[in-house]
Amino acid sequence: MAENKKLGWGLIGASDIAKTRMIEAINAQPDSSVVAVMSSSGERAKRYAEENGIPRAYSSVDALLGDSAVDVVYVSTTNERHKLEVLLAAAHGKHVLCEKPLALTIPDAREMAEACRQRKVILGTNHHLRNALTHRTIRRLIKEGAIGKPLAARVFHAVYLPVRLQGWRLEKLDAGGGVILDITVHDADSLHFALDDDAEEVVALSGRQGLAQAGLEDAVMGAIRFKSGVLAQFHDAFTIKHTRTGFEVHGSDGSLIGEDVMTQEPRGQVYLQRDDKREEIDLGPQENLYFHQVRHFNDAAKGNGIPFATAEDGIRSLAVATAVLESARTGQRIAVRY
Repeated sequence: MAENKKLGWGLIGASDIAKTRMIEAINAQPDSSVVAVMSSSGERAKRYAEENGIPRAYSSVDALLGDSAVDVVYVSTTNERHKLEVLLAAAHGKHVLCEKPLALTIPDAREMAEACRQRKVILGTNHHLRNALTHRTIRRLIKEGAIGKPLAARVFHAVYLPVRLQGWRLEKLDAGGGVILDITVHDADSLHFALDDDAEEVVALSGRQGLAQAGLEDAVMGAIRFKSGVLAQFHDAFTIKHTRTGFEVHGSDGSLIGEDVMTQEPRGQVYLQRDDKREEIDLGPQENLYFHQVRHFNDAAKGNGIPFATAEDGIRSLAVATAVLESARTGQRIAVRY
């Protein structure tokens, strides 16, 4: 692809996240813009396009993929549709940034990644949190030895699911609803990224605390053992209104404490704690997470580097999430199978 070509992005799914996050991020880059949107409802696609300044609207995936102005597609449909849509995009030679989870099973995700590899198109996963300066700083400080040998981690990612999003995530098991495939995948990616380590096994308990319908969970707590021996605990929920999020890594020589960092917004603080001394890390300006993601993806699509969250990263986080689902269902410790 020509270095100076402006990439045309097509949206598969007239979604809330595309409207609130991704359209702005794509259009903010000097080398990309949103040129088309697809919804299974032609009327919705047209209305969405008009509301968001998108030139063309389609009512089928094939029609959007047949648009020669579309170089990249962003897939943000419900989870069970990701596999087919990514495979179709690959067959049409389009690069793909797919929402997490990549698929509902590891074999499906592997098939998607292989199809994109064979067609020589880029597949990335929209794991936004690793793009945060807070997370990148935690990873850097761990690598620099700021806390010595990492021993333990904690993720607090319990939030209240906004009313506008209280649909399929709470109601549709077949669509891959529930808090584990929605939030725990992000915890897994954040931990993999910060620790530069792979999870080996998980144990978890899930619950229904007033929002999720039968067969789905809206709360989960659990623990993960990593290959290095690090133990990590996590709390994810759609039901908690009165707390903040956090991400902590504790080592032999100190602790890194991230406050208000498991969020879509470019905010939060990171502290280095040693003995009784707590030092706030000067982060400087924090870039929009999605701007950072799209910038790296555009570079990869033009042959420069890789997405900031690759297909393999998406497979790793899905492997943890599916193990958590199995553990919560069976009450057993479950090995993470990549």
